[in-house]
Amino acid sequence: MKILFIHQNFPGQYRALAPSMVKLGHEVMAMSSRKETTIQGIPNITYDNARGSSKAIHPWLPSTEAAVIRAEAVARTLTQLMKNGFTPDVIVGHAGWGEMMLVRQVAPHARITSFCEYFYNGKGSDVDFDPEFAAAPDAVMRCHVRNLHLTSSLVDSDVGLSPTEWQASQFPAFLRQRIEVCHDGIETHRLTPRDDAWIQLGRDNIKAQMGDEIITFINRNLEPMRGYHSFMRSLPHILAERPNARVILLGGSEVSYGPAPPTGGGYKAQFLREVQDKIDLSRVHFVGQVPYTTMVNMLRVSAVHVYLTVPFVLSWSMLEAMSLGCCVVGSATPPVQEVITHGQNGLLVDFFDPEAIARQVCDVLARPKDVKDIRRAARAHVVEHYDYQSVCLPRHHQIITGMPIPA
Repeated sequence: MKILFIHQNFPGQYRALAPSMVKLGHEVMAMSSRKETTIQGIPNITYDNARGSSKAIHPWLPSTEAAVIRAEAVARTLTQLMKNGFTPDVIVGHAGWGEMMLVRQVAPHARITSFCEYFYNGKGSDVDFDPEFAAAPDAVMRCHVRNLHLTSSLVDSDVGLSPTEWQASQFPAFLRQRIEVCHDGIETHRLTPRDDAWIQLGRDNIKAQMGDEIITFINRNLEPMRGYHSFMRSLPHILAERPNARVILLGGSEVSYGPAPPTGGGYKAQFLREVQDKIDLSRVHFVGQVPYTTMVNMLRVSAVHVYLTVPFVLSWSMLEAMSLGCCVVGSATPPVQEVITHGQNGLLVDFFDPEAIARQVCDVLARPKDVKDIRRAARAHVVEHYDYQSVCLPRHHQIITGMPIPA
């Protein structure tokens, strides 16, 4: 089959799937806004937006206009690609950027799969979850408009694909019935526990290894959507109770989701200022955004990994931590509860309760032998349900091609 992947920042979610399709004998191409080829053996066709977004436009429409601009660029580029002789049998793309909106009009013959990462709801999800960060009065209407290009793309798709049941459940019923659920997949054969793992904490010249009281926390950026404020507020209790504990926070200082803080300066600095006089800063290590291999080693030495999130997209890092045998203390929010059963393959806490977070973390640190079964169960759960090669790749192939992997 001829398969075309469309993603503005290819490979994105398809970093494993696209090359797997090549290995399975399919002819694969990518279309993105990038100029360079990112995966050897997969040609990248660049689409160029005809123009930028308008300056004087309704304040609810910038993302929608940007989506239409991308859709137009993809449609024109796909038309030319087909004229040049590549007529895809299967087209797979991320519906969230608008790129899939006009694909059906250009390639009516193709089997189209749209990646359905998130349907925005003004009520009952991330927007109104945390009262400390109140949503704007028009948030419900903004969310409705923000979903326009996503809805249009899915209506024109043969099938939608969501990584988790909870993410799929956010779509209205008439769209949900089009969506299959399959996670992107975790390479569990690479992400394995290692008793001899260690890391060097950079400028502090401190070696951390298995057996040390290392608490890890990972976000792309340190911000409230991922519970950074609740975690920071738990640190005075944790560090007072556990004098040998060290905290490693991986993440940047920008904002990935939602508005920036009105005070300026970023959330990282804001919530650090809130607690800095109550904690021993020499035991709190902000390492920024680090190479993937460094993150993996960091998780291998973790005594307890804290993962907090509002009801939103589940981070790969939580599943990666579980694959590495971490004891995860996660927020009792729906995306996490879909994966973690309290006391079996992880531990759950109230997102809003720093003291409860601290108590649970300290309890894990106080009885490392007692959580060995939780660590083993965490890895076993990810291997059984989220392993890329044995679980997710066959399922993805069936969904996007309509056929099982050839024997």
